Amino acid sequence: MHLSRATPWLGTTARIGLGVVWLVAGALKFPDPAAAERAVRAYQLLPEALVGPVAFGLPALEVLVGLALVAGVAVRAAAVTSAVVLVVFIAAVSSAWARGLQIDCGCFGGGGQVEAGETAYLSEVLRDVALLAVAAALARWPRTRLALRSVLAGPPIHHGTDDPDPDDTDPDDAGPGAASPTDEDHVRVSQL
Repeated sequence: MHLSRATPWLGTTARIGLGVVWLVAGALKFPDPAAAERAVRAYQLLPEALVGPVAFGLPALEVLVGLALVAGVAVRAAAVTSAVVLVVFIAAVSSAWARGLQIDCGCFGGGGQVEAGETAYLSEVLRDVALLAVAAALARWPRTRLALRSVLAGPPIHHGTDDPDPDDTDPDDAGPGAASPTDEDHVRVSQL
């Protein structure tokens, strides 16, 4: 398969994969709100008045972003939100690590204090950096296959292309390897 043809499918895999990560992370926190509060409190970064709202709001945000990504609606907004949240997570975990706190990140439920040697800060930061790279790529190139957005928007208008791609109608959003208008296309349009 040619790389330019594979690119939208790679984007689709990235979009759905990131969406599933958010859905799982959010869904695992809902059954135990007390654990979510313990996890947020363990970072020792927020005033007590904000611990409860953040512990409740974060899983809701994760599920909402995950649903948007899996469905393929508002992909750029969901990807930008993902990137912002991941930067906050990376900063929070790095801060806990630098301050010598012994906590579990609580990223997929649980969280709070753990025994010395049970922390996994490096792997948590590396995981979040990898997810941040995926979110950044989706923010730049949000158009992918199997997206509900393309169904709701209707069929695209094609202007003389031999191989129309229904998900790559905007050259600014199409991604690497996408075709851009040629001089021949501009001549054809100007002759109309």
